[in-house]
Amino acid sequence: MIELGKYNRLRAVRQTDNGVYLTDQEASREVLLPNKFIPDGLYEDDILKVFVFKDSEDRITATTMKPKIMLGEFALLQVRDVNNYGAFLDWGMDKDLLVPFKEQPGRMSPGNWYMVHLYLDRETERLVASGRYQKFLQKDNIDLRDGQQVNLLIDDRTDLGVNAIINHRYRGLLYENEIFEKINRGDLKKGYVKKVREDGKVDVTLQPLGYAKVEPNAVRILEQLRANKGFLPLTDKSDPEVIAEMLAMSKKTYKKAVGALYRERLVRLEPDGIYLVGEKENRLGSNKHR
Repeated sequence: MIELGKYNRLRAVRQTDNGVYLTDQEASREVLLPNKFIPDGLYEDDILKVFVFKDSEDRITATTMKPKIMLGEFALLQVRDVNNYGAFLDWGMDKDLLVPFKEQPGRMSPGNWYMVHLYLDRETERLVASGRYQKFLQKDNIDLRDGQQVNLLIDDRTDLGVNAIINHRYRGLLYENEIFEKINRGDLKKGYVKKVREDGKVDVTLQPLGYAKVEPNAVRILEQLRANKGFLPLTDKSDPEVIAEMLAMSKKTYKKAVGALYRERLVRLEPDGIYLVGEKENRLGSNKHR
């Protein structure tokens, strides 16, 4: 079955003046891959990974271009143009992506960026985008577990922190006091589920939870120590803001990581800060790159 709005693995079946026709495993239908997208060395019966959509003449067409969003996904896209039909977004294809007026949260303007969801309009069988993307997020039967690694699409800011879209499916929240790096709307990040709430809301974080995060954060401290000639002016009494600025981690995480390094005798703790204990630190650094 050939699916609109997704990548399909299709077989080349015949050449025409306009391009190569491709079909699926069941040979249920054929779609045209225009000449300009045909890769060098393509032969009959070769399998090709292509994106399938409708072209400007409403024909189902294949392309080797890479879309910025696929069916069922969310993305931050820029408006190219607005006319009597709606707003048109740059999504990496020759034909721009329509956002009908009814799917706009407010009148969209050329040059501005908007978070949208790509869906298939059942009446027209066309791929269209919605700026009212929140309605496509699943709010119940949350299939996530605490500590699970997830993909995050950074969304808008709130009084509590930053909203994020989890695995193109759920709404999540990154708390402001747990963000230790610069993030912007539209960024894609790896994250971790902190807590799935009974009301369907999900707390997420950019750092692994508990002791699972000690090792990478310990390595970060060692790297900073090496970059600063074996010394960091940080102690248990250092302000959380200073630690976050220097190491991009919370004070709690910092103390866990330093404790792990100290137990391994990789660092020496003095009243003025942290010092490397040279030889063993060098051995750990060499193991890290094996």
